[in-house]
Amino acid sequence: MSTASILDIQDLSVEIPTDSATLKAVRGISLDLKRGETLGIVGESGSGKSMIALAIMNLLPPSARRAAASINFDGSDLAHAGERELAMKVRGQRIGMIFQEPMTSLNPVYSIGRQLTETMTLHRKVSRAEAEKRAIYLLEKVGLPDPASRLKQYPHELSGGQRQRVMIAMALMNEPELLIADEPTTALDVTIQAQILYLLQDLQKELGMSMILITHDLGVVSRSADKIAVMYAGDIVETGTAEEVLRNPQHPYTQGLLECVPGYRGDAAHRLGSIPGIVPSMTGTIRGCAFASRCPRVVDACKTEVLPRKQLGPGRTYVCHDPDATRNQSTADLHSAANEVPVELPKTPGEKVLTVDGVSCTFSVRRGLFGKRRSLKALDNVSLDIRKGEVLALVGESGCGKTTLSRTIMGLQQPDAGSVSLGQHEISTLPAWQRARMIQPIFQDPYSSLNPRKTIGDIIGRPLVVNHIGTKPEQLAKVHKMMEHVGLPRRVFNSYPDQLSGGQRQRAAIGRALIMDPEIVICDEPTSALDVSVQAQILNLLLDLRDELDLTYLFVTHDLSVVQHMADRVAVMYLGEIVECGERRQVLTSPKHPYTRALLDSALSISPDLSVPAPGLSGEFPNPMNRPYGCPFHPRCPMAEQQCREEVPRPEIIDTTFVKCWKARTFSHQAKHH
Repeated sequence: MSTASILDIQDLSVEIPTDSATLKAVRGISLDLKRGETLGIVGESGSGKSMIALAIMNLLPPSARRAAASINFDGSDLAHAGERELAMKVRGQRIGMIFQEPMTSLNPVYSIGRQLTETMTLHRKVSRAEAEKRAIYLLEKVGLPDPASRLKQYPHELSGGQRQRVMIAMALMNEPELLIADEPTTALDVTIQAQILYLLQDLQKELGMSMILITHDLGVVSRSADKIAVMYAGDIVETGTAEEVLRNPQHPYTQGLLECVPGYRGDAAHRLGSIPGIVPSMTGTIRGCAFASRCPRVVDACKTEVLPRKQLGPGRTYVCHDPDATRNQSTADLHSAANEVPVELPKTPGEKVLTVDGVSCTFSVRRGLFGKRRSLKALDNVSLDIRKGEVLALVGESGCGKTTLSRTIMGLQQPDAGSVSLGQHEISTLPAWQRARMIQPIFQDPYSSLNPRKTIGDIIGRPLVVNHIGTKPEQLAKVHKMMEHVGLPRRVFNSYPDQLSGGQRQRAAIGRALIMDPEIVICDEPTSALDVSVQAQILNLLLDLRDELDLTYLFVTHDLSVVQHMADRVAVMYLGEIVECGERRQVLTSPKHPYTRALLDSALSISPDLSVPAPGLSGEFPNPMNRPYGCPFHPRCPMAEQQCREEVPRPEIIDTTFVKCWKARTFSHQAKHH
């Protein structure tokens, strides 16, 4: 790898005036990126990561003020470049960018082909035919089947993973020297995430690109980045190689982030680390260390004195007073009383509180206004049960039927066949008010699931009002008690959702779900939209409430590290079927189904010594309207044989694990020896 720098940023600041004060989004940071190198920028939401990317290309809001000693990009100072030069010679030409949300980044009224070719024809003197040829080549390169036909499609006709692939192709149309990827895998399935990252690394090697990877996922950055910069409150608090930063973190904030990651310390039953509070607002002047109010190693000097930047080696720095009394101690050491929760023996399973028996669900759908109606089988003979006090994790790729199953369990979707029973009662026979008392959901996005016109107190207490439970004083007392349970201070009782942090909003959503004392809580990706620090707080809270209130959870997620930390049992779904179900340790350490193995292989643990794994699954997730014959997984299965293509596998029990696979015993035997 060349040692020459392609990007050298010195003393970059970004300020955004607001009605009340000036927001200092980036506070005098300096960065260096070598040719062919990948720099990972990590930190919580609001720390300023995306602002750096936007400042490099001057894509900031009109009111923002950018200042820098220099932004040297391959000999050109972008800090003093004019808008015309940036638009015609830099953006999209020499620097490409993959934005966080592909659906909002692609124009919904233009075809994929127009958006791809326009990127090239604007910057180069090429014909439309040449641009289309390049677009088809790149769509094929990013793994989209039948790329020529994709040019005529529109963004809404593609899945999330396919749209993200289109964004990557668009960013590479002009063979940029630098690629900036802002959360390129957020909200993607674990299999798609691994494919996207593997693809980016492959293309980077082929084209000799440099890359800046902005993410809050430490597993992603550990496998993909050469160097890491940790950001907090607009400043870079630690830098170094991925190995140095993740194996031997020096700043208390970096240590805290790592201890928040499920599975980082290797003990599924251990309480996660926690960083109290939230990132400060960054308005006005910050005296001393911005992290002081949240730091377990804080001393008086941290609150008043300018922080020294300490150099440990080439490119290895951190910003901290690092007092003698606390040097080399982790946040876990300093919070040992809070974190060292005794590991409990597994509870004796209680009685069954939920039974799903042979449930099938089919929808009638059509493409376009005059298209012919076709059947889509969302659930196919699904059976499972949940016992009192248990956490059952439901995992699988998008489109596998997890949400349909959740809606059916809540009584919001009527099955074509089979039944769902809560206790002794079939759910279809229960009135809506009784279902609401027995089963409640916690949704993925805590902002869109809360009414923005209602106060937090009103939101949490609303189920009591709707169901006429208790007098007003009794309702108020119960809301206050629930806020205390979920860790919300009373001062936010009259606040609105937009005045709360993401973690506080999710706590309010949890409080609203639990106010009815439900038998079962369905958690639908409750932490996927949250930072790792807030995720740790919410996961700890859910487990505390489970023990305190004797709750039962159906935990829908695609994050296998969360499954490892939370679940007692795991059910794996594929194309509307449960293909494997069993005790967590059995499923995660000795999977019986090739699909479960592929999911586990795609999960990215924090391992700087490992690279992104090559995709273990061939092909795309199949269209439920064109279900394969025989085993639904056979078109993507590396072990598929003729029997798999012709016959539906019979369910069987192997080592207490339920599995549907003709090759389960062979696969299990090979996996044990492997």
